[in-house]
Amino acid sequence: FIAIVISPAIKKLQELKLPRILAFILVMGVIFFALGSITNTVVKTLNGLLGYMPELQAKFKILTDEYIKLAVKYGFEINSVLPSGFDPNSIFTSVGGFLKSGTQIASKAFFIFLLVTFMLFETQIFYQKVEYFASKNPQTNLIVDTFISNLKRYLAIKSIASGATGIIIWLGLEFLGVPYASLWGIVACVLNFIPTIGSIIAAFPAILVSLLLNDISTCLWVATLYICVNVAIGNFIEPKFLGKGLGISTLVVLLSLLFWGFLFGVGGMFLAVPLTMSLKIALDANPSTKFIAVLLSDKVE
Repeated sequence: FIAIVISPAIKKLQELKLPRILAFILVMGVIFFALGSITNTVVKTLNGLLGYMPELQAKFKILTDEYIKLAVKYGFEINSVLPSGFDPNSIFTSVGGFLKSGTQIASKAFFIFLLVTFMLFETQIFYQKVEYFASKNPQTNLIVDTFISNLKRYLAIKSIASGATGIIIWLGLEFLGVPYASLWGIVACVLNFIPTIGSIIAAFPAILVSLLLNDISTCLWVATLYICVNVAIGNFIEPKFLGKGLGISTLVVLLSLLFWGFLFGVGGMFLAVPLTMSLKIALDANPSTKFIAVLLSDKVE
């Protein structure tokens, strides 16, 4: 999917009379620089945060105990709500595992770069294969063109929206004095590609850190920042540019997150919408499976 989005940039440079190999080197150089800078920032910040984890864990335990005592004082039966044997530190154990996995994912960014490089080399051959199959079945060309066009549009708009989300979150957290603001901005940008739940997941680490290292007032401002940004971009700006969307119902998007996430893990959740969209286009092209495409759609035509 990354290769499909990048290939038009190489094609555009070729139209400007730049040799293909130079266009390829220029585009991949820009990507390599951006990917390297982001990876370096993420790995350094995550390593620093992991080293700070024991102190955060201790503060979280103290804070949790205080809130439990306060709740009991005002008559709330906390023990009946919390599971038996609940340990607040178990939350930080999960967070620590998530951060370590994030470091591992970031360290694999170079492998992704190499993979995209070889895919871009194959783009011309790919289109030749499409033309070959189109000569055998004219509908094939229409399906592929529709899929690539919709995918480019979706990823372009989603990338701009996610980038804007990350930048606003980063600047907002810097203004509020929340530690590791750049990391939370990158997390917000990346997780925004996961429909519906990604932005919610991205908010929790920043809110938790602001509660532990700042104060309750800052924590509330951080929560407000995330809500305002995600409502404005996710519910108004993004749908406006996507128009009527990609024709997939909200329920199907949520179910696709579970399905593709189960098959391919975290990567499947990021690609849930493009994969479901491609499946819908393929089903819609065949009269015998068109009814399934209708079930996936957000409207009946």
